[in-house]
Amino acid sequence: MTDPATRHPTPERHRDTDGGSPAGLDLGRLGRYLAEHRPDLATDPLRAELITGGRSNLTYLLRAGGQELVLRRPPLGHVLATAHDMAREFRVISALAPTDVPVPDAVLLCSDPDVLGAPFYLMRRVPGEVFRSRQQTDRLTAEQRHGLAMAMMDTLAALHTVEPEAVGLADFGRPEGYLARQVRRWAGQLDRSRSRPLPGIDELRDRLAATAPEGRNAGRIVHGDYRLDNLLATVDPVTVAGVLDWEMATLGDPLADLGLLLTYWEVLGGSDIADGNPVADGLGPRAGFPTGGELIDRYADRSAVDVGPLHWHIALGCFKLAVICEGIHYRYTLGQTLGEGFDSIGDMVAPLVAHGLNAVRES
Repeated sequence: MTDPATRHPTPERHRDTDGGSPAGLDLGRLGRYLAEHRPDLATDPLRAELITGGRSNLTYLLRAGGQELVLRRPPLGHVLATAHDMAREFRVISALAPTDVPVPDAVLLCSDPDVLGAPFYLMRRVPGEVFRSRQQTDRLTAEQRHGLAMAMMDTLAALHTVEPEAVGLADFGRPEGYLARQVRRWAGQLDRSRSRPLPGIDELRDRLAATAPEGRNAGRIVHGDYRLDNLLATVDPVTVAGVLDWEMATLGDPLADLGLLLTYWEVLGGSDIADGNPVADGLGPRAGFPTGGELIDRYADRSAVDVGPLHWHIALGCFKLAVICEGIHYRYTLGQTLGEGFDSIGDMVAPLVAHGLNAVRES
């Protein structure tokens, strides 16, 4: 539930008081940096627009040197560089460029925070649409919905087939103990987000911690937040044009990606509580897409990953999303969220916990 490289096909303009630069992006400083490091991109006056809709990193459409690029930088005022690691995102999309995983072309990484106030990187804009609302998916035909879901699974299988060593990512993470670390990480986030009683969530945490599998599939490249609205897609023909939002990528157990995807798809997407909600609107069988079982079958047919212990990973996905939703609910009660749909996110925590408990008991 993090910010992808582009959320909406049409950017919205947000200008600073100088009338030229969008908030968080000083075009004068950027132009001088490009003139020194990429003069081919500094031949024309720079123009930029903030792409709205994300919840984490800031993303801009940049027109430079006759090209359309996307610029990614951490949010304003951030203090934890590890939570918004631009170099990490740039590295993984650069490494995956020659593979079958569709990613935007990486153009330039700037690690110097003095240029824009934080590190940033540039990548080429990928034509396509991010499907993130029921309004968008309702206009698709049944054939397009099926094709889009299958393309989504083919792309995930392609990612998990990539050998990290072959693309220079052998040291991209620590596969050993990945699942146990995930439980600890989200348990810590839970402790920082508590503002009300949450029946069952501590039991779910404890059961996950006590039953974490060895990770028989460990050592693959894991996206960390793989779902439909982190993809750029086309529907004529149906293709995944680009996988976005790699800030949580690492080496770990690929079933973590599959379990989280199914949590979005069926646990949230299968419940009317997600209708109109920015977390899971327009997903899953209720929106006319194939069932989770069909997604699993497609993935299993195209990857060498053992999907046997999937119940535990779905339980982990439920715990993770419950913690995230509770954090958003907490910020909403404090008046720290912007946009619509946040008033009902807190209602999603209890169903996620209940489903997670059922899944971890089945595992």
